[in-house]
Amino acid sequence: MAESNNHTTNWPELAEALYDKLTERHAQLTYDFDHVEISVPSGTGDSPDHSVWKVNGSISIRAKNLDK
Repeated sequence: MAESNNHTTNWPELAEALYDKLTERHAQLTYDFDHVEISVPSGTGDSPDHSVWKVNGSISIRAKNLDK
């Protein structure tokens, strides 16, 4: 989560803060995917093996305010 000074230090924190802000405002979030490849580790540690997951569709993130 964002630090107390409201500044993020990395991309995951930025994404989490944006998601939290949009859902607090009752926003509808829509996600689509296109040819996404995700490298998934087999576990934790210094050098885990990875599997590649592939998802077809297009990436599109939209927000809509449901209160209006």
